[in-house]
Amino acid sequence: MIVKATLPAYGGYSIARDEKVMLIRGAIPGEVVDVTVTEKRRDYSVATVSQVLEPSEFRVEPGCPVFGICGGCHLQYMTYEKQVSLKEEVLLDSLSRLGGIDLELSPSFTDSQWHYRHRAQLKISKEGAIGFFRESSRDVVVFESCPLMTENMNRVFREIRDRNLHQSFREILLSSGETVTALLRGDGAAPGNLEQFRDAGITGIAFNETLLEGAGYALFDLNGLKYTVSPWSFFQAHWELNRRVADSVLQRSLPLEGRTVLDLYAGAGNFSLPFASHASEVVLVEENPYAVEDGSRNLKMNNIKNCRFIRSSAEKYRISRKFDLLILDPPRPGMTTEVSKKVLEALPATILYISCNPSTLARDLKKLKDKYEIVSVQMIDFFPNTFHIEALAVLRLK
Repeated sequence: MIVKATLPAYGGYSIARDEKVMLIRGAIPGEVVDVTVTEKRRDYSVATVSQVLEPSEFRVEPGCPVFGICGGCHLQYMTYEKQVSLKEEVLLDSLSRLGGIDLELSPSFTDSQWHYRHRAQLKISKEGAIGFFRESSRDVVVFESCPLMTENMNRVFREIRDRNLHQSFREILLSSGETVTALLRGDGAAPGNLEQFRDAGITGIAFNETLLEGAGYALFDLNGLKYTVSPWSFFQAHWELNRRVADSVLQRSLPLEGRTVLDLYAGAGNFSLPFASHASEVVLVEENPYAVEDGSRNLKMNNIKNCRFIRSSAEKYRISRKFDLLILDPPRPGMTTEVSKKVLEALPATILYISCNPSTLARDLKKLKDKYEIVSVQMIDFFPNTFHIEALAVLRLK
């Protein structure tokens, strides 16, 4: 079937219309493509490009030899500038269509397109192959190096592969900062060859839920602060861009003298720890016990006295006092109804909402916009060459 792609859609798709809406994987809006329909639903169909008949001026040759086979990337066939502009379109469409919010985006946060990932989940097949999953499959795709991972991550990956250190595990989670940690996941016994992992440049080694060797955390520089994160905690893989976003979040909140800050979904304090030297008090609420442990360590390492962690879900935490500034960085489902209610009862003067899902961001901003002015929204491209879209919204109480 020959169709013309028109608009971008979330998930790395472009939209075309036949008898109904068609979501196409592998097309750039404006292209005429021959497609194969892979899925038919009541209201739409899904298709993949089999041949590009009229290519876009923004089409390029993918930089990775396993692109299209490995499931880690989705957009390498277009220029980076086009990737950014399409993500901005998707974000604007979500805000308008789902949130009833029409505004002009502030300039997007972008950085390097390649070699940005400081974190990776390496998969291991039953036959001993190590790599990433094929898209929509449990098959492992092998590669020599990943153009998204940092050079040091690729070096450690090759050491693990060449030394056969991955055998007997089903997954290895690598985190690389000033130090490197490896979380080995498997169903058998803990590894006995720890010396070979150390020789591969890995300073912290964990097996399932147990730390076997080293300090057990990767160390990063967070704009002058020491920031540690264990293998069981989340951190932004695009660390250089994360530093810029964290600094921007802080700078647009100044001055903070005498003000109090609440960080829900705080993680190990990525966004709120830099506020400590400016605000009177920072309260960080986090459910993950490993992240709370990491965050508490970060407070000690940086001699921060006016911050405290509370281990609790955002839903169960009771906002029993007035806060001047609220930081929200929820998971993909966004704020639950219960959390939205808490926020609207607490009414902090400023809200900084960091989102990883345009649709739930639009839904949540719609709930808040009667009480809050949406000062700005910016797209954050934490995951170049993929369809993932993150954003920062700044809100001020009317």
